[in-house]
Amino acid sequence: MIGGALTGTIADRFGRKGGLLLNNILVVIAVILEASAKSAGYYEMIAVGRFFIGINSGLNAGLAPMYLSEISPINLRGAVGTVYQLVITISIFIAQVLGLKSVLGMHWPTLLAMTAVPALFQLVTLPLCPESPKYLLLSRGKELEAQRALTWLRGSVSVHEEMDEMRSEYEALKLVPKVSLRELISNNALRIPLIISLTMMLAQQLSGINAVVFFSTQIFTSANLSLENATYATLGMGAINVFMTIISLILVEKAGRKTLLLVGFAGMTVDITLLLFSLIYSADSSFARYMCVILVLVYIIMFASGPGSIPWFLVSELFNQSARPIATSLAVTVNWGANFLVGLGFPLIKDAIGPYVFIIFIVCLALSVLFIYKKVPETKNKTMEEISSMFRQQSYQ
Repeated sequence: MIGGALTGTIADRFGRKGGLLLNNILVVIAVILEASAKSAGYYEMIAVGRFFIGINSGLNAGLAPMYLSEISPINLRGAVGTVYQLVITISIFIAQVLGLKSVLGMHWPTLLAMTAVPALFQLVTLPLCPESPKYLLLSRGKELEAQRALTWLRGSVSVHEEMDEMRSEYEALKLVPKVSLRELISNNALRIPLIISLTMMLAQQLSGINAVVFFSTQIFTSANLSLENATYATLGMGAINVFMTIISLILVEKAGRKTLLLVGFAGMTVDITLLLFSLIYSADSSFARYMCVILVLVYIIMFASGPGSIPWFLVSELFNQSARPIATSLAVTVNWGANFLVGLGFPLIKDAIGPYVFIIFIVCLALSVLFIYKKVPETKNKTMEEISSMFRQQSYQ
């Protein structure tokens, strides 16, 4: 949550690429604390290390989708944005494998120190990439550097059309003051996309995905699977998540954002309703126990088909350059805040009312489907000016 709240400030001051590179300082601090906690004999070092890696994660969640969205051509913006979620699902799966007792589960200092590996990879590779051309031109007024960056990204000198679009947006931004939080809330043309962005972030977390991911092994064991089988079922869930995110990457530019969101959230609503009944009868029915495993896997398929990836880059698509950093800060903070509440509240409510805890998620999912159908626009292949114009028209209706 803290990292998410800092996203706008870091993105404006240091740039998208610069912010991502500086963010690795937090990884170094966290790894030193976590890896040496056991030898030092202070468990508090783990807690402080997790605090720093949490800020790092919050910043990455805002900066990476913003950078990817700004460097992408319009026709690939959704696919490139989905890559962010794909890498998350791959990372979750790798972490699940490495966390097995037979791998590194019994050597947790080494496991926690491996956080340094992706950070080192980024420190080696990201300096070879340019800063976001949109940031260079629209936020810093550096037209020549923006053109060089765009030429590098496209692998061609034929970038005049994109440069003209950015120049038009740059000239338009000169006529309006820098967007503040007050302006974001009071201006109807900005408030509508803000409500959509925040609602989609809430919908993603209140769908119950992290309750299922965090407590998947517990869900499987409560369905009377052995601990070993439950662990491998959780691994299968991670593998399916990776596979379906790849499918989503292909579909997002064909089917569109709104379609995938509707299909995903509607499918999750039906699936988790069936999961509720399966968990209720799992104590007495072997069929219900097997259905629990199948339904959790289907739930992951539905989530990864669109709801898992689209909310992250949708924020960057809905706002222009001046409003994007602060809107991203708010959206990421809301996402991690909801994540925190679900992670904290789910086990407590589950202990109190058992499987009926999923009724909360069913209601949230059903409301999300209705909201997407009524309010979320299709942004596939639309320029920033077309999207902004659409919200300006809505604000006058």
